Amino acid sequence: MATPQTPYDAVLHAARDVTRLDTALDAEMLGAALLGSVYSVAETDREAAVREFVTGFLAATSRRRTAAARTIRSVFAALVPDAEGAAKVNPGTQAPAWSAHLGRVHLTGTWSYGDVYGDQTSYLATFAYDDAAGGPEHALVALVDHNIGITKDVFVGGPAGRIVEQVREMVDGDELTWFREEDPARMHGEVGRHLAVTDDLGELPAEGSLATDRALAGARLALLPPPTAGATRDAEPLSGDQRTELVRAFLASPEAARYDLDPSDDAGLASLHFCLSLLLDHAASFPDADALRWSPTVAELFLLDWVHRRAVLDMDDAAMLPRVLRGWAAYAARRKGLPQAAAERTDTAVEEMIPEFARLYSTGERRSPATAAVAQLMADGVDPDDPAALDAWIEANRHRLADDGA
Repeated sequence: MATPQTPYDAVLHAARDVTRLDTALDAEMLGAALLGSVYSVAETDREAAVREFVTGFLAATSRRRTAAARTIRSVFAALVPDAEGAAKVNPGTQAPAWSAHLGRVHLTGTWSYGDVYGDQTSYLATFAYDDAAGGPEHALVALVDHNIGITKDVFVGGPAGRIVEQVREMVDGDELTWFREEDPARMHGEVGRHLAVTDDLGELPAEGSLATDRALAGARLALLPPPTAGATRDAEPLSGDQRTELVRAFLASPEAARYDLDPSDDAGLASLHFCLSLLLDHAASFPDADALRWSPTVAELFLLDWVHRRAVLDMDDAAMLPRVLRGWAAYAARRKGLPQAAAERTDTAVEEMIPEFARLYSTGERRSPATAAVAQLMADGVDPDDPAALDAWIEANRHRLADDGA
């Protein structure tokens, strides 16, 4: 058999058995998997890349008359209805009976579930074809990761009832997870907002079915009620006044007292406030900013990575920071109303991280070039507020700074 000459020919070849499938759902899943290869290799705006590919495919195959070609054209038109030419696609008389039901589904339920810390939220929606001939009831599951601000994975499959029941069983009796019915408009907004970020990633998450199911997930998501204007957007970082108010409330809390964080101790006051500012800066660096969202995962990102890349600590700061983090995390857990087990798990995790934090502080191996340069400047006794001394130090270290990339 001749080697396909164009990407469109390759897709036609891969879809040559589409008419032998049993249902519209099978065909839509095949079509989504084929478009997944386009999605995964796109370098920017992957959703637009898929739409442009479908537009090109429909134009290039407009004269193909085989049943397989006309059927896969119909599948792509159902999956990407905003592609140019999609509205004019006709499956023809040779197409399988189920082709009349492509994309013709309705919502039967929406739920969400996740961890009590707020690290991740999964959204679940179930759909049924308007006519049972289209295929079985199926589910869309989308995982939103709030720590990196993306929809990390999507999955479309069935049977829908079993998937819902599996989720119920998974969270049943686990006080560190939750499950509830969800507003479909909210699901649309939250998954869509984070999926738009995913679509622009230079590199996709390595695991899961994101690429293969993205087109079908997008088609199903579009059927949900539109999100309320302004209801789904990134959280706003705290203002200066809000930060001050929150710090004051924490310093007056029993958690601050439990960890011996005394604002009246003049000797440690500067380090205490510096450490608190780092916690708040770290929270503000998240797309879904929340100064009170601390979990074992967030604590690890902060204590073993972010702070080494972004801050220069002296010995007093380094000695105090884990204690400040433990106190703040306990305070945040109480403010959030988390179960005691959740607070204890975070505290234990931070305590176990302290030796590695100390090692990283000592070696400086995770410092960014800029942070390493500032640390060296301070070690050399240069006052950053003295312009003449700073200029002299930079001139003396120009070659080393250039080599380090600072």
